Amino acid sequence: MNRLIVLTLVTALAVFVAIPATAGFDDGLAAINHSDYATVMKEMRPLAEQGDAASQYYLGFAYERIQGVAQDYKQAEHWYTKAAKQGYVDAQRRLGNLYANGRGIVLDYVQALYWYTRAAEQGDAGAQSNLGFMYENGLGRVPDYKLALHWYGKAAEQGDADSQNNLGFMYEIGRGVAQDFNLAVGWYRRAAEQGNAEAQKNLAVMYELGRGVAQDYKQAALWYGRSAEQGNADAQGNLGNYYRIGMGVEKDLVEAERLLTAASRNGNHWAAEKLKTLLDDKTGSNRD
Repeated sequence: MNRLIVLTLVTALAVFVAIPATAGFDDGLAAINHSDYATVMKEMRPLAEQGDAASQYYLGFAYERIQGVAQDYKQAEHWYTKAAKQGYVDAQRRLGNLYANGRGIVLDYVQALYWYTRAAEQGDAGAQSNLGFMYENGLGRVPDYKLALHWYGKAAEQGDADSQNNLGFMYEIGRGVAQDFNLAVGWYRRAAEQGNAEAQKNLAVMYELGRGVAQDYKQAALWYGRSAEQGNADAQGNLGNYYRIGMGVEKDLVEAERLLTAASRNGNHWAAEKLKTLLDDKTGSNRD
């Protein structure tokens, strides 16, 4: 089973307790909500230079997100680092993101691990998820599936859908833990119900194969459909084939062609083969 694995890039702005009671900070924060990063820079810089961690974080965020010549990842790294060293958790996570993705700076998994760990230990779910991914895939160190499970579990319990899906996958294949289809289905379902497209596809596969649940092609079609609507190529291909042969749904060659075409355009080579078969049958080229 293929699994889409990406480092989580958490962009949600933090809700924090200590807010500097200044008009400049309030104006800068309001500008963040309108993606007016030039104003953010203007209002946050004086406070950041005075050592305020929240202002340092938002100044770094503005440098990272502003478009055009003003975008400066080195400045983002600079200000995130200042805030991160003061324990500002969002800065720690975003600094980890910069290092993990080599975004405008030298790729450095060791530094990414360090800052994700600092944030994860403060309970940040995004950092915990990213840390689990790095341990699972051996980025910056040798793989450690036990630690991957640990950090995915921490994030999953906080409702992080990517971690829930990743836990489901590890239980499904028995990676670092005893294989358990029931637990795999449970984690896939929690992520799928949050709208995670990869988990929806994975849950559909479990229904299709009867792993951890009774085999149920209608349920498989349901979850393939939800995933396919979000553009998941595997789900589009599998559901398209269901419509092609009438499995779990009423046979519908028009819908089959639509889904298989979408999957093919999204890089699903298996779906492209099924689409060719469908079109050949449609034109009669496969007939004697």
